[in-house]
Amino acid sequence: MSNTTTYTTLLEDVRRYLERGFTSESDPLVYEQLPRLITLAERRIARELKIEGFIVAVTTPLIAGVSVYMKPDRWRDTVSMFADGKPLFSRVYEYLRNYWPDPVQTSEPAYYADYDYQHWLIAPTPATNQTLEILYYEQPRFLGPDFQTNWLTEYVPDLLLYGTLLESAPYLKTDERIQTWQAMYDRAAQAVNGEDLKRILDRTATRSEA
Repeated sequence: MSNTTTYTTLLEDVRRYLERGFTSESDPLVYEQLPRLITLAERRIARELKIEGFIVAVTTPLIAGVSVYMKPDRWRDTVSMFADGKPLFSRVYEYLRNYWPDPVQTSEPAYYADYDYQHWLIAPTPATNQTLEILYYEQPRFLGPDFQTNWLTEYVPDLLLYGTLLESAPYLKTDERIQTWQAMYDRAAQAVNGEDLKRILDRTATRSEA
């Protein structure tokens, strides 16, 4: 028997922990709310944890004369940018506008900033076509009946379970359980952060030895 967590098995586990929402006939309100609670937990985890598992690398054309670029779907935060292998440095929007006030003028890109939640601003405006490599934190695709697994179910199913239970307490008005679910969620989150830090330190040590 497989021990892999899926969206379906997660729902079953949550129902057993809560002893609620087993069928739409017997407990319709909770039955219908459980998928939303899972989504809330996914959002909480992606918002609170900055870990390697959420980092995605993409490349996209950097087009001469274009200074504003669309962020990928489910973007949450930018880690780094490189234009043809050269690093671009993160600055606030106002810095870029003061540094390069006329976007029609072009030169070698040096900085990037959040233009808004869906776009980046690059300055100076690129003078030539290049390849832009971006590392960013992504909100994993949300689970559902037609999307049974993601990074959370594969690597941190306990964190996702406790996050869902934590989201359930205000809805069910079981305030006495908040402290319990919070402690279990925090412990799982600390373990994930610890494993992530260990991987970073191990890689740093390996590079130093090389």
